[in-house]
Amino acid sequence: MPTVAVDKEDLFQLLGRTYSHKEFDELCFEFGIELDEDTTEDVKGTDERPQYKIEIAANRYDMLCIEGIAQALNEYLGRVESPKYTLKPTKPVVSLTVDPSTEEIRPYAYAAILRNVSFTPRNYESFMALQDKLHTNICRQRTLVAMGTHDLDTVKPPFVYKALPPEQIKFTPLNQTKEMNGKELMEFYEKDKNLGKYLHIIRDSPVYPVVLDSTGRVCSLPPIINSDHSKITMDTKNVFIEVTATDRTKANIVINQVVAMFSRYCSDKFTVEPVEIISDHNGETRVCPDIKERTMSVQKDYINSCLALDLSTEQICQLLKKMALTAKGSLSDDNVIDVRIPITRSDVLHQCDIMEDCAISYGYNNLVKTLPKTEATVGHPLPINKVSDILRNASAQAGWLEVMTLTLCSHDENFKFLRGVDDDSKVVKLANPKTFEYQVVRTTLIPGILKTIRENKRHSLPIKVFEAGDIVLKDDSMERKARNQRNWCAVYAGKVSGFEYIQGLLGKIMQTFRTPWLEDPVKGDHGYWLEETDDIKMYFPGRGARIMLRPKKGDKAIEIGNLGVLHPEVCNNFDIPFAISSVEINAEVFL
Repeated sequence: MPTVAVDKEDLFQLLGRTYSHKEFDELCFEFGIELDEDTTEDVKGTDERPQYKIEIAANRYDMLCIEGIAQALNEYLGRVESPKYTLKPTKPVVSLTVDPSTEEIRPYAYAAILRNVSFTPRNYESFMALQDKLHTNICRQRTLVAMGTHDLDTVKPPFVYKALPPEQIKFTPLNQTKEMNGKELMEFYEKDKNLGKYLHIIRDSPVYPVVLDSTGRVCSLPPIINSDHSKITMDTKNVFIEVTATDRTKANIVINQVVAMFSRYCSDKFTVEPVEIISDHNGETRVCPDIKERTMSVQKDYINSCLALDLSTEQICQLLKKMALTAKGSLSDDNVIDVRIPITRSDVLHQCDIMEDCAISYGYNNLVKTLPKTEATVGHPLPINKVSDILRNASAQAGWLEVMTLTLCSHDENFKFLRGVDDDSKVVKLANPKTFEYQVVRTTLIPGILKTIRENKRHSLPIKVFEAGDIVLKDDSMERKARNQRNWCAVYAGKVSGFEYIQGLLGKIMQTFRTPWLEDPVKGDHGYWLEETDDIKMYFPGRGARIMLRPKKGDKAIEIGNLGVLHPEVCNNFDIPFAISSVEINAEVFL
């Protein structure tokens, strides 16, 4: 949860009264946020002003600054109405053209203008802090969205957003005096504690995104830094806000939150000047920002059933008003309430969000404790977990020890160490792994078990261990393009290979699941058998086999796993000085 530091006196002034610590703590609790810290005692005897540090919900982007917190609490207390945001002029006079070259790196752009802004030291600081909070939160450290704010009077519209080779981008970065090109800038900020962590986003790209004015002067190099020429100061009156992104939805939320929070400081309050975004190559030409309220319908019976109340339409509408939502009963259905959602409430996505707001407004402490008016259900294990428990019990009864290994492993451990080749058809790879140890999601349980044996090789022999756990495989038929598969694996390590122990354990497992051994698979009976193969390179030649299963009589045979004696090279790769045999099967075939 993000924590927002706000000036205590400024907040009380915005709320119209002074609160004791206990009173404000209770107000925060009732609204669904948390007062994390009061620095009043800590700053006594210093020049620092007391602050409240308030923990807010991660999806309440409108409350990442003092302006948003005060607005939300004032509406909750009934002190103010929700702001009505307007575009003026209705037809944009400033444009931002998106060049097709940006498709290669950051394809989306948004923009807006705040006119006649009156900055004070503290609201200027809040303006900058909100950008940092958004960058950290919804923007995911600028990887998805990055924003730049500029003194409009120092640049000349219209603006162009394009992607250029780094050598062609030359400007003086913010708070610097020397002009640099893109490559020089990357070298200059490489060890910078603040900006250095963002360089990887574009550094390896052949082109960098850049925002230019009509004279070709650089305004910003997103998502790294703005130009010093257009930097905002306390004297700035007209602010040009540009947002670039790889995620269109989040970019729209960001631009809306910034203009919603700080258009209050314009001479014409809550008025925003729109910018025409010209992006014909991808059909994204539009007027920005889009400040129209969203509409959503919610059922009165749904709210009442969830809260165990009997509220009328009028009562629900009054409760939602305290949460910045405008609601009225539907003209066509007495059970439906139409709700208008402002741009500040991007967290409202479903009917349940409106129900939750209604509960907060009513007060959780005011809800009467009642038994649910629905039939209760009893939880039970998933079928695959029942199968896993059977596998665990049978293995443990045979004298084998269970281990639980990590799901992530290195690419070499999953392939090279097992003498395998990655054809990119199965393994899910981490886009930005922090260490070489955790690069891929395992496609077999064997590497984890072998690493466990390596760390316990001084243990008395033989070492007999097993694991029942998930592997992950690519699957384009799934929405997430990958699927989990429950596997069972056992490994025997000792002075001799112990293949007979591995095969015996497999026999016990199959017997537990009432799957007989087939001497003659050609007959088409239900059961399992082994087929020798040298295709599985991690096994010693002539000592590896596929495990075949016919689920029902007459069914087509399927391969469910493999077993064999590991190749000495595999043992050496994992630094294990023993002979090893292993077996691994797909446990989901027993469902």
